[in-house]
Amino acid sequence: MSGKNRLDFFILKRLFKRVRPYKTVFLIAFACMIILSFLGPFRPYVIVEMVNSFVVGGGEEGVKSGFLHQFLSLFYSSDTAESKLLVWTVFLIALLVLEAIIQFVSTYMANLLGQSIIKDIRIRLYEHLNSFKLKYFDTTPNGTIVTRMISDIEAISEVFSIGLITMLGDILKLLFVVGFMFWSNWELTLLILIPIPLLLIATRLFARAMKKAFQKERVQVNRLNTFVQEHISGMSIVQLFNRQKIEYKRFEQINADHRQAHFDAIWANSIFFPVVELLSSLSIAVLIMWGMFQLDVIDEESSSDIVAIMFGFILWVHMLYRPIRMLADKFNVLQRGIVRAERVFNVLDTEEHIDDEGKIVTVDFNREIEFKDVWFAYRDEDWVLKGISFKVEAGKSVALVGTTGAGKSTIINLLTRFYEFQKGSIQIGDHSIRDIELNTLRKGIAIVLQDVFLFSDTIYNNITLGDETIRKEDVIAAAKKVGAHDFIMQLPGGYEFNVKERGGILSVGQRQLISFIRAYVYNPKILILDEATASVDSESEELIQNATKELQKGRTSIVIAHRLSTIVNSDEILVIDNGTIQERGNHQQLIDLKGHYYRLYELNFT
Repeated sequence: MSGKNRLDFFILKRLFKRVRPYKTVFLIAFACMIILSFLGPFRPYVIVEMVNSFVVGGGEEGVKSGFLHQFLSLFYSSDTAESKLLVWTVFLIALLVLEAIIQFVSTYMANLLGQSIIKDIRIRLYEHLNSFKLKYFDTTPNGTIVTRMISDIEAISEVFSIGLITMLGDILKLLFVVGFMFWSNWELTLLILIPIPLLLIATRLFARAMKKAFQKERVQVNRLNTFVQEHISGMSIVQLFNRQKIEYKRFEQINADHRQAHFDAIWANSIFFPVVELLSSLSIAVLIMWGMFQLDVIDEESSSDIVAIMFGFILWVHMLYRPIRMLADKFNVLQRGIVRAERVFNVLDTEEHIDDEGKIVTVDFNREIEFKDVWFAYRDEDWVLKGISFKVEAGKSVALVGTTGAGKSTIINLLTRFYEFQKGSIQIGDHSIRDIELNTLRKGIAIVLQDVFLFSDTIYNNITLGDETIRKEDVIAAAKKVGAHDFIMQLPGGYEFNVKERGGILSVGQRQLISFIRAYVYNPKILILDEATASVDSESEELIQNATKELQKGRTSIVIAHRLSTIVNSDEILVIDNGTIQERGNHQQLIDLKGHYYRLYELNFT
C-alpha cells in the first residue's frame, strides 16, 4: 500500500471515530443498505420465475420447485393460472413498496449521520481555532479559514450520506447480482463477465484522474474564497484607488483557473462513463450471441428456459453495470470528502494554541505589573523586543510612545498572552502571567483598540458580548459615564439598533465610544488603551478623552498613543525604539532631556 493510500485509510479511520456517538443511526443505515442490496437483484429473479411459469410455461407446466414457488403456493386461492399470477404480481408489488420504504429510511439515516458528524467536527474546529495564537490568524487568510469551516466540512458529510455507506451497499449489490447470475447459469455468467477486467482497469485510471482533479479543485476553491472575502472587505480601498478593472482581471483569471479545475473532473467523467456504457453493451451483445447459439442447437421445449434466462440476464447486466457506474460517482464523492477532510484535520492537528497550564484562579490585579528582561520574536531570533524591563505600579498609568513598528503593541499582546515571549518574565504582583489561568488573566484586563471590531448585531449585544450577568441598567449607566448615551438614544431603536457588519453604519468615534462602554461594564482591574484616539475627529476626541479619564479612575492602565496630548498626564512615559526602552520619565522630565520624546513632541505641536 502506497504512502498516500495509507494516508487516505488513516483519514477514513479518523472520520469513522466520529461515528461512535451515532452508532445506532449508522447500524440502521447500514442494515437498510444490506437489505436493499439483496432486494434489487432479487426482483429480476422473481420476474424470471414469473416469465418461466406464466409466459413461456403457460402457468401449467412452469417450474414448480424452489423455495419461492413453495412459499407463494401458500397464498394460492385456486389452481388456475390467473389466481397464481395475481399472487405473484402482488408479491412483486410488495417487494417494490418494501424497497421504497427501506430506501427512504436508508437515505434519511445516512444523511442524518452525515449532518450529525459534521456538526460535531465544525464545533470541534471552531473551538480549536478559538484557542489559537494571533500569529496563526496573522499568517492565514480569513478566506482559507472560512473554506475549512464551511465548504470543506460540508464535503465531509457526503462521505457518509452518499459516499461510503452507499458504496458498501453497491458492492454488496454487485455480489448478489453475480450470485443470482451464477445460480441461474454459471457458464453464461462467465461469458457476461469477460469485459469486467477492462472495466476495473478503466475505473482505476478514472479514480487516479479524479483524485488529481479534486486536489487541484481544492486549491482553486481556496484561492477563490480568499480573493472574494478579502476584496469584499476591502472594497472601499479598491474603489478609492480606482483598481476595479485591475482587480476584475485578477478575479477573472482566478475564476478561470477554478473553472479549469472543474473541467478536469468533467473531462475524466466524459471519458469514463461512455466506456462503462460500451462495456455494458458488449455484455448484452455476448448475451444475445449466446442465446442465438443456444436456440440453434437445442429443441423447442428447452427454448422456453433459454428465453426466461435471457430475459433475467438482461435485467441483471443492467443492474451489474449500474452499481459500477454509481460506484465511480460515489468514489468521486469519497475522494472529494477525503481531500477536504485532510485539510480540516490539518487544522485540527495544528498546535498553535496558547499553553493554558496556569492553575492560579484567584489573583489580586491591584498589584504592580512588571516586565523583567523580556525578549520576543515573531520568527526565530528576529527580535522585536530586546530586554524590555519596566514596572507599572497599581492604580498608576504608564504610556508607551514611539514610531510605528517600535514594539508598543507587542508589549500589550504579551501581557494579555496573545503571543508568547521567548525570554524573561512578566508578573502581576508575585505571580507570573504563565502561572495564572488564561481566562482569569484576560477577565482582569480590558483592551480598547484603535480599530474597533463590532459584530453585525445590536449595540447592546456588542457591549455585553452575550454576558447575561450584565444588566441593561449597567450598560446605560456606563454609556452615560463615557458620554455615549445621547448619541445611542438618537439611533432608531436606541440600544437595540443593529450596527450591521463591522459597525459600518457608525462613525469611527461612535464605534470607539461603544468599545469604551464595553470595557467599562466588564469592570477590569487593568486597562489597556491602544491608539484609542488615533483615527477620530477633534469633537469625538474630546468625548473619548473624557471617557478615557473616567475609565482610568482607580485602575492600572497602559496607554499607547501617537497623539502625545493624550498621554502627557501619565505617571510615567516610556519611549520605545527598535524594541528597546530609550527614555523613561514623566512628560516634563522627558522634555528636559531633549531626546527622542522631545523630537516627537516637537513634531506634534510645533
